[in-house]
Amino acid sequence: MTHRFSVGIDLGTSNSAIALSRIESESTQIVEITQALGPNRVGEKPTLPSALYLPHPDEFPEGAFPLPWRTAWRGDPIIGHFARDHGALAPDRLITSAKSWLSNPHVDPRQRVLPWKSEIKEEKRSAFDCSRMCLEHVKESFLHAMGAGNGDIDLADAQFVLTVPASFDEVARSLTAEAAEAAGLGKVVLLEEPLAAFYAWTAQAGKDWRAQVRPGDIVLVCDIGGGTADFTLIAISEKEGVLDLDRISVGEHILLGGDNMDLALAYALRAGLEAEGKSISETQFLALIHSAGKAKEAMLEDETVSEFPIAVPSRGSSLFGGTVSTKLDRATLEQIALDGFFARTAIEDLPQQTRRAGLQEFGLPYASDPVISKHLARFLTRSLENVKSSAALSSLIGAEARSKPFLAPTAVLFNGGVFKAAPIRRRVLDLLSAWSDGAQVRELAGYQPDLAVAKGASIYGRNRVTGKGLRIKAGASRSYYIGLESSMPAVPGFKPPLKALCVVPQGMEEGSEVLIEGRDLALVTGQPAEFRFFSSEVRSGDAPGEIIPDAERELLEISLLEVDLAAVEDIPAGQPVPVQINAAVTELGTLELWMKHAKSERRWKVEFQVRTE
Repeated sequence: MTHRFSVGIDLGTSNSAIALSRIESESTQIVEITQALGPNRVGEKPTLPSALYLPHPDEFPEGAFPLPWRTAWRGDPIIGHFARDHGALAPDRLITSAKSWLSNPHVDPRQRVLPWKSEIKEEKRSAFDCSRMCLEHVKESFLHAMGAGNGDIDLADAQFVLTVPASFDEVARSLTAEAAEAAGLGKVVLLEEPLAAFYAWTAQAGKDWRAQVRPGDIVLVCDIGGGTADFTLIAISEKEGVLDLDRISVGEHILLGGDNMDLALAYALRAGLEAEGKSISETQFLALIHSAGKAKEAMLEDETVSEFPIAVPSRGSSLFGGTVSTKLDRATLEQIALDGFFARTAIEDLPQQTRRAGLQEFGLPYASDPVISKHLARFLTRSLENVKSSAALSSLIGAEARSKPFLAPTAVLFNGGVFKAAPIRRRVLDLLSAWSDGAQVRELAGYQPDLAVAKGASIYGRNRVTGKGLRIKAGASRSYYIGLESSMPAVPGFKPPLKALCVVPQGMEEGSEVLIEGRDLALVTGQPAEFRFFSSEVRSGDAPGEIIPDAERELLEISLLEVDLAAVEDIPAGQPVPVQINAAVTELGTLELWMKHAKSERRWKVEFQVRTE
């Protein structure tokens, strides 16, 4: 099939966007998304807030939120700008950050638990459903904008590329791809968000991008949005006069971003109100968080603004007859946003794991240390460990870079809404320079924090279809392993450690597969069997078939699966059968794991699944 278009979709934690690249030209455009801006008010915006509002059955009249592709509205969830803004006044009905729940290892993303901690009696939604509904809205808006039905475009005309955080594990990636298929987008190609941002930057810079980087550079893509911090390193090398780009490291999934800053500012503003003898309700506090975020954005983007007025509306009877007013001043903003989250720390200062109570509220695994500087230091330190474990990666960065205690970037590409603020960009550059003993770290100019990911995804899709243009060598973002029970005599009081077999090495490219031979492996069939999956972002040197002696100590467990595999004929149920493992990274960027019977053509597919406890 020949695609006429490449469509990039950024399903963001805070905002989503869609971009279109035409295969026969170099043009790329953002397609504005039609959405509800109020009751009986529809408009187009470049982004769609990834927020869903679940209206009370009696809150709005039937038909109050028509859309061009859905004229009859009967109380369905509202998505977009109105949902986010109206939901700030009724937070128990507002779902935000649903994407982050896809990677939560403790809650099944198909379970209807959102809004989290809400006591609404109406049906809640699952993280998977929320992702599907957002993608379905984006798809329908795209088809409407492109004149679908008039012969202008059909879904089959387009190559869809959907972005995911580089830090997403295989479970979250698979769920995202499945949500896209359920939304009617078919089999989408997955692309990591920092790589998409880099593709967009090269297109924005034009031919000049090659003058901004040079062989030996290590580019840090620093992507901080509303709810997550995502780090990636790209090494620039040269072969036969042509620049080569290799993604050499990705970070952990860190739930820390602009939303945390908004919350911290709201706490400071509430303390100021209480010092004046005023108090606000919990509902008003949630509205205060929303207002603090708007004030933060306005003041950080315009450094001439010294203070910003904030009004918190009262609802019903309260201590006050009307609105509660306060203001955010620049000194408070810089103390919290800059010195609090981007403190001038040393490279040796890593995130602190605070002591946790024995009993905790269950929810998203937020970062316990709010200092983003420390998380960045940890990423750069672990990146060096990762590169040193692979001879191929070590050759890309040179001996001088390996001699430092961390992998020092020489250039930075910023992405995400947080970096709209020039003071925050300057602080990150100052930190990196200080850690590198004063060496200058360049900022790559020409980024677009809100729209770059969608644009870059569409450009990448066009390059895939045409076989031309820039391609960053990436492949699997981490190494993957499967638990392996030790075969040894039983010893009283001793439990042998669980081993792990490397099935996918870091960097394994899309469209490739590997058959693990030379290992005596046995698979239990005909009765329930447990599979435990692990990963690592710092063991790039592990090869397929390599065994890790203690999986629980050295690796991160990401998935637990209990399945009952069909028995083999003429072999009693429960008796292990000899197998070989065949692992593949598909062209679409998803991982498949097959167990092949060593004495027949019989195969069993074992999939990464969500771990629930």
